[in-house]
Amino acid sequence: MSTDRLSMLLAEYADLEKQMEDPSIHSDQALVRRVGRRFAELAPLYTANVELEAARADLAAAKELAAEDPSFAGEVEAVAAALQPLEEKLGEMLIPRDPHDAKDVIVEIKAGEGGQESALFAGDLLRMYTRYAEKHGWIVEIIDSQDSDLGGVKDVSVAVKTKGVPEGGHGVWSRLKWEGGVHRVQRVPVTESQGRIHTSAAGVLVLPEAEDVDVHIEPGDIRVDVFRSSGPGGQSVNTTDSAVRITHLPTGTVVSCQNEKSQLQNRESAMRILRSRLLALAQEQADAAASDARKLQVRTVDRSERIRTYNFPQNRISDHRIGYTAYNLDLVLGGELDAVLDALGEADRAARLAGGTEISRRP
Repeated sequence: MSTDRLSMLLAEYADLEKQMEDPSIHSDQALVRRVGRRFAELAPLYTANVELEAARADLAAAKELAAEDPSFAGEVEAVAAALQPLEEKLGEMLIPRDPHDAKDVIVEIKAGEGGQESALFAGDLLRMYTRYAEKHGWIVEIIDSQDSDLGGVKDVSVAVKTKGVPEGGHGVWSRLKWEGGVHRVQRVPVTESQGRIHTSAAGVLVLPEAEDVDVHIEPGDIRVDVFRSSGPGGQSVNTTDSAVRITHLPTGTVVSCQNEKSQLQNRESAMRILRSRLLALAQEQADAAASDARKLQVRTVDRSERIRTYNFPQNRISDHRIGYTAYNLDLVLGGELDAVLDALGEADRAARLAGGTEISRRP
């Protein structure tokens, strides 16, 4: 156990506690939320340390009694046995965790190979994440969406947010960060008259939602273009140039939004996605510098590059990163994602405890 790291985090907890008690902090709600999230993240560590210190004090007292009366020797053994699990629990908490775990996310789902079937599957994934969020009491907000002719989605961006401060710092990112990559589906499409099974894919990109303090964008670094919104099939659905395309010139990142009728609202939505993409890009660059073994989330939707397969004939879901397989696809698509996400989280925790690199949340 790193005593230096423990002391540092406990000092940070004490400082955050003072900030929370200062009435002036409430004039800045963004600061309140940020401080509150970090305070909630460190609270379990503080509690675990209090429990450990109390157990150590009990052990010292039991040893003193045993020195005076040998009949207390059994109590020393009992207290000592209870001490080890507490030390292990605190030791696990001191392992550096993902700095974005408390954040909300932006999820982008894009149809890929497979035409209409891929767009329908992208719609299935959107419903799966929406239902999962509802089960956890999260808020889902559609930022931008391009629908397909048969009721699917070609491209959709949604924000998934917790209500208030996430308990223990376990925000939406701590769960959905594993979902980024290519998702492959095997089933008989609704457009297939011969009953043949087809394979198609949709791409999912999960970004921790950036706040203004996370990413600063210079006004001169962006180019803003406006155009008319379009619906299924490409037909114009707006008579004014309300859709917005923002290009971040230094990185070449392009974001388009057309969901809102107001150009200003579409611009705000596009900037929100842009900040999150730039935050993710900065993290990827830091990861690459720290370890060449980590790979980026797939930006193209190639069926050969997949993290998960959804096989409808067998009612099977397979996550290829950890060899996870279950035959409850219908439940998973209904929002019962916890089992597969728990398995991914446990594999990551085991890798970090072993001193290795975390499992790739990117294929």
